[in-house]
Formats: sequence, C-alpha cells, structure tokens
Amino acid sequence: MSALYDKIGVGYANLRKPDIRIARAIHDALGDAKSVLNVGAGTGSYEPDDRAVTALEPSAEMIRQRPPGSAKAYQGCAEDMPFADDQFDAAMAVLTVHHWSDLQAGLLEMRRVTKGPMVILTFDPASPYFWLADYILEIIELDQPIMPKLGAFDRILGETEVEIIPVPRDCTDGFLGAYWQRPHAYLDPRVRSAISTFAKIDTFDGALTKLEQDLASGAWHERYGHLMEQETLDVGYRLVVA
Repeated sequence: MSALYDKIGVGYANLRKPDIRIARAIHDALGDAKSVLNVGAGTGSYEPDDRAVTALEPSAEMIRQRPPGSAKAYQGCAEDMPFADDQFDAAMAVLTVHHWSDLQAGLLEMRRVTKGPMVILTFDPASPYFWLADYILEIIELDQPIMPKLGAFDRILGETEVEIIPVPRDCTDGFLGAYWQRPHAYLDPRVRSAISTFAKIDTFDGALTKLEQDLASGAWHERYGHLMEQETLDVGYRLVVA
C-alpha cells in the first residue's frame, strides 16, 4: 500500500477533498468520542476537527501532503499499530481496508487500540457496479479479490451495523465512483491519477476511447442519460460500524 500511494499520492490532496455529506455520516457514527484514530489516514480527509485525532498512514508521500495543523501522523500499517490497548475512544478507516495485506489482523488491531466505535467506509463487492465497469471490465476483476465482503466484518468483529452511503452528483471526493454523473471526468488523466484502481491497470486506452466516442455520439446518454435526473446514486459504498 505504501508503494502504491507513494506513486499516486502526488497531487492527491487537490483531487480528493472530503465531501461534507459523507463526512457527516462518518462523524455521526463516531458518536461522542473525544479521541479518534484514523487508520490509513492519507492526507487527512474526513478527520473531524472538533476531536483529538491521531493518524496512521503507511505512505510518506501521503503524510507529506497533510495540511499544516492537521493531526499528528505516524508512519505505519494497520496490521501492526504502535499504540496501547484501548488508547482511543473511536477509530475510523476510510476507503483503505481493501489495501491492507491482512484484513483480520488490521481489524483486530483497530479493536485492540479502540474502546469505542470503529467506523469503516468501504465498498461492497456484492453491489451492482455502475456504468464505468461496462467500459473498463478490469475494475470488476481488480475489485473482487481485494474488496472484503460485508460478512467478513461480522465474522471478525461481531455484529456490525451497515449504512448505505449514496454518492452525491457533485461529490467533491474524487474516488472511483464519485463521477458517476460526470462521465467526461474519467477521460482526464489528472482525475485518474488520484484513483488507486487506475494505477493498477496497465492499459485501458481502448476503453477510454470508446467512452469518449460514446459521449460525442450521444450513445452514452442514450444508455445512461436517466442518471442525469438523480441527485445521488448508490454505487456500492457502505459505512460499517462495529
């Protein structure tokens, strides 16, 4: 994960700005916790500014891009945390668990150092994929082996609560599903550079050419134009709370 994000991290902070609607769901799930650990913290997206936050992040490039005044960041991985038992009131992990080398080890470490809620934003691989996968089939091939099924969280942590996180049409956080109503964005190499999925695909020029052609001809709008009427879309993102 460190090597991957050292590669794609350049410019990441400019394209992955936290969306206030998603942030609200995460912060509500943290309850009244006063101290929060952010695991796989990246540049600090979604860290609440009204609590004492500690960040854990494996990539030096991502830590470098954390803004001045942000929470203290330790370089390290989820599977082996340099913290004491029950050190934090709550913990959060945002779109990171699929990068961990050992999901169970990472979750149990989160549980060890956290005495309250664990809040995890992830993607449900059992959910239907949105239209981009029709153009780039490799997305499904990449996701299925690494995205943990929701049942894995129950198996490791006990019963969890799962909340659907619909993605707004103008989502400010440029993750893979953020541009479901802005298809031209996927043609922009800057946008793709901040999405880990694209960093793992060797070549997809043909797929992007097809998307560009379909947008120009109106074929994309014939198939997916109904999405333009929606304010949000469920594209598989879930908030898991243990």
